[in-house]
Amino acid sequence: MNYHPQIHPIDQVGVGERASRLFSRSIKKESKIRALKLALSMIDLTTLEGKDSLGKVRQLCYKASHLHDQFSNLPQVAAVCMYPNMVEVAKKALKSSSIKIAAVATAFPSGMATLEAKLNEVKSVVDAGVDEVDMVMSRGRFLQGDYSYVFDEVAKVKNTCGKAHLKVILETGELITLDNVRKASDLAMEAGADFIKTSTGKVKPAATPSVVLVMLEAIRDFYKRTGKIVGMKPAGGISTAKLAIQYLVMVRETLGQEWLTPDRFRFGASSLANDILMQIVKQSTGIYQSINYFSID
Repeated sequence: MNYHPQIHPIDQVGVGERASRLFSRSIKKESKIRALKLALSMIDLTTLEGKDSLGKVRQLCYKASHLHDQFSNLPQVAAVCMYPNMVEVAKKALKSSSIKIAAVATAFPSGMATLEAKLNEVKSVVDAGVDEVDMVMSRGRFLQGDYSYVFDEVAKVKNTCGKAHLKVILETGELITLDNVRKASDLAMEAGADFIKTSTGKVKPAATPSVVLVMLEAIRDFYKRTGKIVGMKPAGGISTAKLAIQYLVMVRETLGQEWLTPDRFRFGASSLANDILMQIVKQSTGIYQSINYFSID
């Protein structure tokens, strides 16, 4: 497809000011506990390290389904996310669970592979039974202005995903400007993304308030224009409950209450779950538990 992105100039100062105002909101105790549980239910519990092993993935899956057995009425996380070669062990570990399995694909994290190789990798994880595919956008091609190539690549990956949901990772830390973040968001959604995601977690800066706000506004405008619902996944550097709640406030004020569900909003994180658990116990009992009471990352 001969794709030409629409131009939506971004006021960087204005975006920063709006993000700061939203992040200054405070939440009372009862609402805070609900927000903490909601954030917990939106986590894609993730391990994407070169030292990952079958044992580590089994532990991740155990943690996903046993967040804190001594504390009842906790939601489960939304998904576990891993490299393609770890999907089979995750499927076995979570066979009796409703927790979704996501795999990164398309030569994560660089995206430096042929289209054929990327599609073969996507097909392999889909055949292995994943529920979700997290692909990386070809940032080099995008920054060269080869928007049609990037559009077609995302569209072909989406087609290969079949019933699996597609999250497109923009890697916003490499896109340089907020104008590019907006253009990449629009492109990914037009090409069929079910979610747009900030980062691989391997490049800094990753998720930032300004970047997330720009992406949420792109989702809002796309929904108003087309009626199509697209989800959002900030990832990279989100490790505290306070920051997670601030992002939930931003989502509610930008997209509305309807987006405050794991079907439309996720956090890509590894250590965030433990901090949320500590805060839930503190809010409920008045006592901080040691990190040793929680399952190992």
